[in-house]
Amino acid sequence: MAKFMDVHHSMKGITEEQLREAHNADLAIEGEEQVHFERAWADPESGHVYCLSEAPSAEAIQRVHERAGHKADEIHPVPLSVQ
Repeated sequence: MAKFMDVHHSMKGITEEQLREAHNADLAIEGEEQVHFERAWADPESGHVYCLSEAPSAEAIQRVHERAGHKADEIHPVPLSVQ
């Protein structure tokens, strides 16, 4: 499984509750695409939301997001990370 970071650009004003609802909508169906959404971050002022996931492909991530009602604007592979 590969890691991906996806970005949503049009969620200006998103609240913590709305972010949690969107993340939970992804979690509810992620298994159907063999995707696992690990974490989500948001900047309510800019409207940017970022999601970190493991998945077989960017297309699988997009299918989950589309079905959950919030299509990603960008999906980037994350082949290298440090902690």
